[in-house]
Amino acid sequence: MEYDLECESVSKRFGSVLAVDSVSCGIPSGSFFSILGPSGCGKTTLMRMIAGFEEPDSGDTRIEGQSVVATPPNRRNVKMVFQHLALFPMMNVGENIAYGLRCRGADKAEIARRIDDVLERINLPGVAHREIHQLSGGQKQRIAIARCMVLEPALLLLDEPLGALDLKLRESMKIELKQLQHRFGTTFVYITHDQSEALVMSDHVAVMRNGKFEQVGSPQELYRHPQTAFVAEFVGDSNQWHGRVAGRDGSEVKVEADDGPPVIGVEGGGQNLAEGAAVRVFVRPEHIRMQPLGAAAEPAPEPGRNGEQGKIDSLLFNGGNSRVLVRTASDRLIEVDLPDADSAAELREGEDVALSWPRARTMCFSSSE
Repeated sequence: MEYDLECESVSKRFGSVLAVDSVSCGIPSGSFFSILGPSGCGKTTLMRMIAGFEEPDSGDTRIEGQSVVATPPNRRNVKMVFQHLALFPMMNVGENIAYGLRCRGADKAEIARRIDDVLERINLPGVAHREIHQLSGGQKQRIAIARCMVLEPALLLLDEPLGALDLKLRESMKIELKQLQHRFGTTFVYITHDQSEALVMSDHVAVMRNGKFEQVGSPQELYRHPQTAFVAEFVGDSNQWHGRVAGRDGSEVKVEADDGPPVIGVEGGGQNLAEGAAVRVFVRPEHIRMQPLGAAAEPAPEPGRNGEQGKIDSLLFNGGNSRVLVRTASDRLIEVDLPDADSAAELREGEDVALSWPRARTMCFSSSE
């Protein structure tokens, strides 16, 4: 596999703070790679080292197979889109896009041809003479990308470029960015604290925590098979219980929850946890099935499933999605996604319900992770 970017044991310290701690990764050519993590985890520092604005204290960074440590930013085949875009307000669209080409000494005919070409590729033909203030937020995003892509970089770095947009525009730009990356075929490296952005757009995602990569994988791998409690909690929504390992039954781990069902079974997970170990248990809202109890007797437990009972506390409607909050006897709120939003109309607050979910969909991790 060819890599446009490789980081090998890259570290960076600011005084007593270890901002990036021995990060290693290889980013495949032509992929959309996101670095996802909370504020202060080190993702911006790592991107600045890739761009050349910071130098690592140790380790190596290679772009297209060549080490670029100590190579200045303007000598690296890398361009960067900043959160606030940094378009030149005194220049029109064409002049903004042409800036880098002029700095490289391209002639007028070449500049005009490449401006027209890149505007076609971002679906904004014929806007070269517009002023920057005449553009919408989404159009400015695309012009900022075009200004970089006209220089044909090996890597395009994007530093939370959607952070300043309103919600609806941000949602549409997620799709637009993925389409642009596919259209150009350039490797995009994108940093964000928004899990939705990372999951929707990326081929690969690195979840970063305290200067390290906690887990790297496809969006599906991170969501369905998190390797640590941090990833399970940070990527996607989950219900969570604290408890202790009570024992085992074959491949199943038994957990005594502090404030939940007496015992939660975890099938195929937590195999390295000793009896008595403090753990955290996670279940995604879409994996929980809910049925009204009404006047019927308590339903018999089904093989391979965990169960809990409670009362409907709230109904949350969100367009095509609906979520139910169920309050259990221990005063815990459990979130349940409804497969059919219309079915929420049949539910009533205060209604008694039974909940169940597969033990194979139940995730268990040490509390120390």
